[in-house]
Amino acid sequence: MNRIVAASQMLIDGTWVDALDGETIEVENPGDKSILATVPRGRSVDVDRAVAAAKAAFPGWSRSTPAERSRALTAIADQVEERQEELARLIASETGNALRTQSRGEASRVAEIFRHLAGLCRELKGVSSYVSASTLDYTRREPYGVVGAIVPWNSPVSLAAQKIAPAICTGNTMVLKASEVAPLGVLMLAEMCARVLPAGVLNVVTGYGNECGAPIAEHRDVRKVSFTGSTAVGRSILIAASQRIASVSLELGGKSAQIVFPDVDEDIVAEGVISAMRFTRQGQSCTAGSRLFVHEDIAETFLARLIDRLKQLHVGDPLHEDTDMGALVSKRQFDRVCAYVKGALDRSPGSLLLGGLPPEDGPLSLGYFMEPTVFLNLPDDVPMTHEEVFGPVLSVSTWRDEEEVIAKANDSEYGLAGYVWCKAGAPALRVAHALEAGWVLVNQGGGQALGHAYGGMKQSGLGRELSLEGMLEGYTEHKQVSVNLA
Repeated sequence: MNRIVAASQMLIDGTWVDALDGETIEVENPGDKSILATVPRGRSVDVDRAVAAAKAAFPGWSRSTPAERSRALTAIADQVEERQEELARLIASETGNALRTQSRGEASRVAEIFRHLAGLCRELKGVSSYVSASTLDYTRREPYGVVGAIVPWNSPVSLAAQKIAPAICTGNTMVLKASEVAPLGVLMLAEMCARVLPAGVLNVVTGYGNECGAPIAEHRDVRKVSFTGSTAVGRSILIAASQRIASVSLELGGKSAQIVFPDVDEDIVAEGVISAMRFTRQGQSCTAGSRLFVHEDIAETFLARLIDRLKQLHVGDPLHEDTDMGALVSKRQFDRVCAYVKGALDRSPGSLLLGGLPPEDGPLSLGYFMEPTVFLNLPDDVPMTHEEVFGPVLSVSTWRDEEEVIAKANDSEYGLAGYVWCKAGAPALRVAHALEAGWVLVNQGGGQALGHAYGGMKQSGLGRELSLEGMLEGYTEHKQVSVNLA
């Protein structure tokens, strides 16, 4: 395996530093279980340093002009584009996501995010209102101050960019915690940002969630917390931030439904279902359409097409150009997904259509690899049918009545994403409007586009990202100004 070896420190106040106590964390390559690098094991004292730096940098950065911020974001985008292949290979090495199908796309998206936000720097507009002839009344959009951000490991650099760029665009400063599982790409992005931004505007720390993430959520000088990750951790962050009435946005877990009507082009939709399930990210996505509802009239032929196409996906070394699916990110995640599969097999072995537990010998046993796995009509009490697996495991059910399938799709604590596959416009829109999900795609299975108001309902989170409205609501506060003209 052509590996990339890297070692990194944390970025605090424009300087690369170790943790104060000198402890480190090993970063593993999930494709071959080798050690890629070590990063600092940051703790609350390191978070204190980073927050102090961000707080000190805020007055100057908040007074910067839209043009200055736009130039900074554009300069970061230029650097990302220049080093895009290097960044992509680093992402593939630490996350296990395949270079060709995933990591190059993520690196490209990072540049797009910064360039897109560079164009929004002049959109921090308030509104004026007529209250009386003797007053001038208007609102301002003002930055919070220090923003704390915590990102996960499944798409780490893209998700970091989704938080860094709007925070900087709106005049905030930031302390961001990278995942201890996949911090290297985020630190490479931080290096590029540090070449452009004043010291302290962006600070990046590494460490475990309870030792480094929780202190960010609890810090009295962090006015806003933006978190992407599991619902359980999101709840704890909401509780911590509520103690000081800090603003919080949360993009959490999902158990998203895909509903296939009988009038579809089965070959095209089979490809779309694979994309929506995020099989080429090993299913490690909060928007994965992991609950598939197929109409009874086409179930047999459609599932045959789907299984045949999944068999063609090549699972292997994330850095090889012929690889479609890479490795699960870590042993912990690998064991978790295997436990879900084993539980389903023990409960209903006849429901397995494809895949199953991973091989114990051969090339795929050298890393945390799992082949596409599909179950049909599992009993409703099997945990896989309603809990977020975060692996390449699809649970399929058949349906006939539209109202019934909508009720089943909505029978979930989650409400992040939904997918509807239907040629007829009226049924497609009826179902899209009826799904209790914050982001619904009709006849497409791709990812979020810049400009989408992306976010969840129910246990899938609070707030929106990617859109102008999401940026304004997520990273600025309203201030009402009333001037006496008499």
